[in-house]
Amino acid sequence: MTTTFDTNRDTKPKRNNRSEHLSPDGKWRSFPKVPNLLQYVSTGLYFARLKVQGKTIRRSIKASTFEEARLALHDFIKAHHEPEAGLGTFGDALKTYLRAVNVSHDLSPETKRYRRYCVKALLTSWPGLRLTPVRKITDEACREWAGRFAAEKDEQYFNNTLSALRSVLELGGISRDRNPARKIKRLGVKQTELRLPEPEQFNRMLEIVETSGAGQAQHCADLIRFLAFSGCRISEARKVTWSDVDMDRGEIRVWNAKRTKRSNGALTRQVPIIPPMRELLERLKKADPLPSQKVCVLSECEKSLVRACKLVGVARITHHDLRHLFATRCIESGVDIPTVSRWLGHSDGGALAMRTYGHLRREHSAAMAQRVTFDSAPVSKVIPMPKEGAI
Repeated sequence: MTTTFDTNRDTKPKRNNRSEHLSPDGKWRSFPKVPNLLQYVSTGLYFARLKVQGKTIRRSIKASTFEEARLALHDFIKAHHEPEAGLGTFGDALKTYLRAVNVSHDLSPETKRYRRYCVKALLTSWPGLRLTPVRKITDEACREWAGRFAAEKDEQYFNNTLSALRSVLELGGISRDRNPARKIKRLGVKQTELRLPEPEQFNRMLEIVETSGAGQAQHCADLIRFLAFSGCRISEARKVTWSDVDMDRGEIRVWNAKRTKRSNGALTRQVPIIPPMRELLERLKKADPLPSQKVCVLSECEKSLVRACKLVGVARITHHDLRHLFATRCIESGVDIPTVSRWLGHSDGGALAMRTYGHLRREHSAAMAQRVTFDSAPVSKVIPMPKEGAI
């Protein structure tokens, strides 16, 4: 990346054998023969002004005289000068990027794993990119890659991979304003329509999983139940132990998975034990587990879910869709969205839940629609008295 310096060629009357120029408001004095040097008139302090990554910065220089300021300015520019582009290949810059990701103290292990996954997808979809010199990566090449990748992947995956490409190029020496990947626009992430099983279909899926004959069939069904009855993410469900379950208070302590290390949000949240969850826990508790034991024996049940969906004839659902199922059932049962949002561990007061779960299931919506009327007068609920003489 190349540092751009401001120049001022105006000629003004000289003072003390050096040319000076005052700003229109009279607050700043510049020196045309010493570009990037300023002096604040009221205090006499000297400042350096230059562009770094396309942004103008102004910093104070510790100098009491003009000559000292000139020497300090040289050191300041040298310290902030950006490396020239094209000093290595994309693979060289990629090593720096991955090293920064791995040692980052504020990224969760899941985030680090996802960024490495995006890098792997980038290299797979762009043959020869690793050995390409950074200076030879053009706008056209980035556009061609974006066209192919966007056609194969969803919007969010595309955006995250594009962000990784931008970061690697800038670590390789391309300035932000000249980065060809910056000219590729991010895609808008569309809200996907939730296609969840109806209550009867869900019960049928559980029956299919339990009777599959697999060695872990019952544990698979129990994990599906736990996810659907708690709204936990799969990574959160894996960490729940029996010490987190309070049957007397009717709550389960869940360790929030989405909390970043830079966030001051709560480490845990309390999820209520709804009636079907209580039935599940009471059955599992008959085995007299230790407090340190995990409530869910298995850590995933993806294949069992896929098979059950296929046999029932419903759209394929994932572990995370069971979280959506929990939220949808709660809203259909009359729980307000801010409360559901707290149970899910959202920290936005319900904004995300409103966008995601503000709709009602088709069956519930049809029932509610029957209450809508366009009568000119409300229907009276008072039974009229019979007329005099009527039997």
